[in-house]
This record gives sequence, C-alpha cells and structure tokens, in this order.
Amino acid sequence: MTILVTGATGRVGRHVVDQLVKRGATVRALTRDPSKTSFPEAVEVVQGDLLDIDALRKAFDGVSTLFLLNAVTGDEFSQAIITLNVAREAGVKRVVYLSVLNADRFVNVPHFAVKSGAENMLRQMGFSASFLRASYFIDNEHMIKDVVLEHGVYPMPIGTQGVAMVDTRDIAEVAAIELVRRDQGPDTLPVETIHLVGPDTLTGPQVAALWSQTLQRPVVYGGDDLSSFEQTMAGQMPVWMAYEMRLMAERFVSDGMIADQGDVERLTQMLGRPLHSYRDFLDEITHAAA
Repeated sequence: MTILVTGATGRVGRHVVDQLVKRGATVRALTRDPSKTSFPEAVEVVQGDLLDIDALRKAFDGVSTLFLLNAVTGDEFSQAIITLNVAREAGVKRVVYLSVLNADRFVNVPHFAVKSGAENMLRQMGFSASFLRASYFIDNEHMIKDVVLEHGVYPMPIGTQGVAMVDTRDIAEVAAIELVRRDQGPDTLPVETIHLVGPDTLTGPQVAALWSQTLQRPVVYGGDDLSSFEQTMAGQMPVWMAYEMRLMAERFVSDGMIADQGDVERLTQMLGRPLHSYRDFLDEITHAAA
C-alpha cells in the first residue's frame, strides 16, 4: 500500500517522507518541481499541485493513505476541498491531516478557519482521519533570529498568555506514526485529534530571557504592538498574509496557544523520547553561528 505525501518538500513534509522511509513504508511524494527533491531512491516523486486535477488523479492511483498538508495561501480551502474530493473518488479512506491548534476556536483567523472547515469536511465525508493540531512552529523563529542577534530584541508579539511552540521534526514523526497506523489498520478506525505541542509554554518575555541566557547578553521582548508587526510583515509577504499574521498574533496575545493537560505526556509516549524544546532550538542556532 502507498502513502501519498503532499507538501513533500516543505519544512514538515520532507521530514514526514524521511520518517516514513525509516519505517519501511511505500511513499509517493507530490511536488511542483521534482528536480528540486533529494529524497531516498525508494521514494516515488510525482509532479503536480493541489489544484491540478489531472495530476492529482494520477498521484492518487494506487494510494491507500493520504498525508494532507496545505500551505497558507489565498486558495488554501479550495486546495483542501479539491484534494479530498479526488481522494474519495480514488477510493482513499485514510487521511492524516495537518491542522492547527485551536482551529475550532480562532475562527476569525483565515488559515485556522480553513483547517476547521477541512476537519469538518473529513468528518462529514466519512474518512478515517487523524487531525494533527499543531501549535506555532519553533522553526518559524529562523525568520526573526537575525533581528534578535543584531538588535537584541525578540520581535514576535506572542504575548504573555503563553505559546507551546512545537518543533517540525516532532510534528513529522508523529505524522509518520499515525500514517503507518492508519495505513496498516482497518479503514473503520475512528477520527482522532492529536495536539502537537512543545514541552514548554512560553511567553514573549520568557522567550527573550532564554535568548539572553543563551547569548549571554541582554535581549528584550519587543511587546505587543500589532500594528507595527503587521506593517513589518507587509514588507516581507503579501499584504493579505501580513494581515492574517496580525490576526493570529492577536489571538496569541488574547488567548495564548496552550497545551491541554496530558498533551506533552501523550506525545512523549508516542515518540518514546522527550520533545524538542525551544532551548534545543537556541542551542542549535548558537552552534551554527559559532
């Protein structure tokens, strides 16, 4: 049986492919540009995207299980709807879907609302599905590390409620475990939701303090000025996406992104090891800069 991985060359998808190969799974990777891939020889690479119906139909031929990862784009929901319809058309019933923590609550944030809608679609269409609700990616901090290193300011307005940031390697390994479980099990397995979080729930000031300890010089939290944050983001991405990032940050500030009791223990048991921490990320950053 074959597992189809979408978003296969991204930050999460490439790790999912590697983890599946380690587990002896038969893997097919969907990508827009196969020339940019460097997967193990055993991985079948197919060209296409989630709006290319003909390519999707070919990609789903002989597939038993789907890993669905949608990038944050203006047509993200269309991609999800089309992909799941083509999957059902191809007889695929098993899906592991990369969702987001609080998808059902932060519905004013477009990519959260999209994922809530996709989860509902998976339920209503009768898929045997795992919803992996991931917290904010630790790996996103690569975008702001130069600001911290050069100016001594941690600029992400994550607030003081706390965010349980998660490492993409942990996301990918849990995804691979679930994909293999779904692929090898009956297609009647019930829908399951798994919260993907990190071991620590950190506030903006606490993250700045960790940077200070690691760099052995002062790093301050930049605060919760969301208008300035949106303006800065608009210089690096489309305006609509910068606004969406502001909406997400507003929910970080007002609500946080906090693990439920037992989430960390459940993930640790699934992985058989401790979760990667924010401190691990900082150690890797300073080692790379040395």
